[in-house]
Amino acid sequence: MGRMWASACTRHERFATSLCMKDIAPRRPEDIAIAVAPAGFVLLWSTGFIGAKFGLPYVEPLTFLSLRFGLVFPMLGLFALAVRAEWPRGAAIGHNIVSGVLLHGLYLSGVFIAIHRGMPAGIAALMVGLQPILTSTLASRWIGETVRPLQWTGLVLGLVGVYFVVEGRFGDGQSSWLAWGAVSVALCGVTVGTLYQKRHGGGDLRGTMPVQYAAALVFCGTGALLFETRDVQWTGEFIFALGWLSLVLSWGAIYLFYWLIRRTTATRLVSLFYLVPPVTALMSYFLFGEKLAPLALVGMAACGAGVFLVNWSPASERA
Repeated sequence: MGRMWASACTRHERFATSLCMKDIAPRRPEDIAIAVAPAGFVLLWSTGFIGAKFGLPYVEPLTFLSLRFGLVFPMLGLFALAVRAEWPRGAAIGHNIVSGVLLHGLYLSGVFIAIHRGMPAGIAALMVGLQPILTSTLASRWIGETVRPLQWTGLVLGLVGVYFVVEGRFGDGQSSWLAWGAVSVALCGVTVGTLYQKRHGGGDLRGTMPVQYAAALVFCGTGALLFETRDVQWTGEFIFALGWLSLVLSWGAIYLFYWLIRRTTATRLVSLFYLVPPVTALMSYFLFGEKLAPLALVGMAACGAGVFLVNWSPASERA
């Protein structure tokens, strides 16, 4: 009996020790990356407005984007060849062309044209801020994702927060019908493009991204040839903006975006876009001295609370 009791105690101690070691074991690198990636994505994506503010006074929007994609496409293509990435084949090529036109071509060209045509950045941000609501509505029908009532509450709260952030920055100018049409196209492009990439965007990202940027280059380049003068003022501000948007946004931020698409639901991912206007407002405050109204601070808190509700999971689901 003594030996049996000692053996049982030993097994119990080993089991308890294994549980303790499991609780204190370091997290896997991928788990850490998943936890850190959303914050990095929001910070990088928010700098897109800063880059546009620096660059658009010196170039027309489609010409700007054509130069941007013309830099990114060969860089990513050479990188894919260097690391021997797997390139898309067959139907996957068509899927990536569609994703590239929607997410890079329509979305960015719509935003850039709207701002170039006189729409205040605040209104453009508010219009694109409708994306999480539309994406969640379509996600529940198109790709079968379940959006809980608490998540709907968070989506609405985040939208209200975005309005508070940009409400004091609308400006007094009247936006043209072309600006409103362009920002509406941008909203549709990023919404449908996110869901399309979620459903069809498989394969090696290192090989698929060059294909997408090649499609966006053809799309924007054709528009620049048909509708713009293609004049460029090569100032220091424009070169900085072009380099930043090409390297940091079109490479780093988009890669993070696609990486997160594969590892979370569409509703949770697009809720991060609610944090972009507040972060952009803070950047504009420090870089350009733009006024930050007290109501904007309330809006930032509402955006944060909305994103928390969308991404919070009940204890049963976490288990």
